[in-house]
Amino acid sequence: MLTRRAALLAGTALPFIGASSAKAQQPSTLRIAMTLADIPATDGAPDQGTEGIRFMGYTMYDPLVAWDLSSATAPAKLVPGLATKWYQDPADPTKWIFELRQGVKFHDGSDFNADAVIFSIDRALNDKSAVFDRVGRSVLLAALWPLVGYRKIDDYKVELQTKGVDTIMPSLLNRFPISSPANFEKVGRDWQAYRKSPSGTGPWKMKSWTPRERAELERNNDYWDKARLPKSERMVLLPIPDVSTRTAALLSGRVDWIEAPAPDSLDKLRAAGCKIETNAIPHMWPYTLSMLPGAPTADIRVRKALNLAVDRDAMVKLLNGLAAPAVGCVPADHPWFGNPTFKIRYDPAEAKKLLAEAGYGPQKKLKLKVAISTSGSGQMYPLIMNEFIQQQFAEVGVDLEFQVMDWNALLNFMRQGAKAPEAAAFSAINVSWNTMDPHNAFMRFVDSQQVPPRGSNWGYINDPEFDKLAAEARSTADPAELDKVLAKINTRMVDQAVFVWFVHDVWPNAISSKVKGYVHPKSWYVDFSPVTVG
Repeated sequence: MLTRRAALLAGTALPFIGASSAKAQQPSTLRIAMTLADIPATDGAPDQGTEGIRFMGYTMYDPLVAWDLSSATAPAKLVPGLATKWYQDPADPTKWIFELRQGVKFHDGSDFNADAVIFSIDRALNDKSAVFDRVGRSVLLAALWPLVGYRKIDDYKVELQTKGVDTIMPSLLNRFPISSPANFEKVGRDWQAYRKSPSGTGPWKMKSWTPRERAELERNNDYWDKARLPKSERMVLLPIPDVSTRTAALLSGRVDWIEAPAPDSLDKLRAAGCKIETNAIPHMWPYTLSMLPGAPTADIRVRKALNLAVDRDAMVKLLNGLAAPAVGCVPADHPWFGNPTFKIRYDPAEAKKLLAEAGYGPQKKLKLKVAISTSGSGQMYPLIMNEFIQQQFAEVGVDLEFQVMDWNALLNFMRQGAKAPEAAAFSAINVSWNTMDPHNAFMRFVDSQQVPPRGSNWGYINDPEFDKLAAEARSTADPAELDKVLAKINTRMVDQAVFVWFVHDVWPNAISSKVKGYVHPKSWYVDFSPVTVG
């Protein structure tokens, strides 16, 4: 069983930042302690999940379709990025035309244009191309998988084609940063070399980085969107996966901002003048279950029992309020929630009854093995939270075993799927998921096309009704009608108990009183451009 001591000691130590280094920090330098154990890939295909995109995607790069992150009260919405507009071809609605922003420069001084878009797509989809990158493909495929064709129309217009009508495809492109073809040539057509000298179009440029230690970004004074020109001169990113070490770094003044402070440190942080920033964000923390024949979780009675075995209010209390109970992929007041007949709640007696009906009891305990991480993007407090779940499951007669791994290792494990030989002993994975758009909220989990490596259907859900609803969602353009289809998907997911849902994240950050201008959006992402220090 995991212990609280193990939870506090897990991870790596804080890179040394001595007194002389602290003195050398300029007022316009923002120092952030991430939950990650390493610097995300710098080459325009950031690894380590959505947090990698937050810190090494939207800082140095821009996508075709971006997020408006300027409000703390309104949900983030998709807006033009490097594409100024997009629309379906009236003659063939499987084709989308993207008109590109003109006058944009990469950090290396070369022009952004249609060639850069085709280059970046070739990197992920064209294994016959000299720019193809197998590692980059594993990251970028989630944004590009619907494409069956693409071409340059002119220097500032491209055509992207899907297999059938797909009204949701453009929303996926927010996870598709555009890299520089000229820089790829400059570094010798080598993506590893590109990582050492990256070039995007974003508001920040790479100054220096050391794997597993730090990355220093500097303001891109030539950024095309003057309204988003960073107000700080530099930003330093430090990978500090251990929650107690992150918290100590902020209290000692060695950093200005930390993700996910220790829940039991909030009073101490506030007493030190730090602000605790939270907001309801579209993000869930579940167990993704194996649906393969022979897996105990292929039995709906087992899946429902697991959902009934956990006191979510007690988990939120354990986290000192840094979460919200989850009873589906989205909160119950969300337009996509629907009206499930299976009501997720804490009911250990009913959980035991269902387990008995499935053939489990004192003489034959249900044994489950789950892959979890020590920390990572959106993983919140995984060791503490999983220890709590382990105890709750034990009370209904379930023996829960964990395989603990680094966050990036868990992502690679997820991309192999439940059918991989390495996953044979596992009933579930504990990967947190963003739910910002229709595809990421639902279709990537339940569509039978979305099994790894294409999507996040780790457990191999293969249900004709889910496939039908996913296809209907992709062909529905009217937002109100789309909401209704998505509500049907969430309803069926809950009624079939395809996940064990625990909590929604509020993405807590502890921030020094010296930090000004921060907006905590209702999003998994954040705009660092308005932030100043000192």
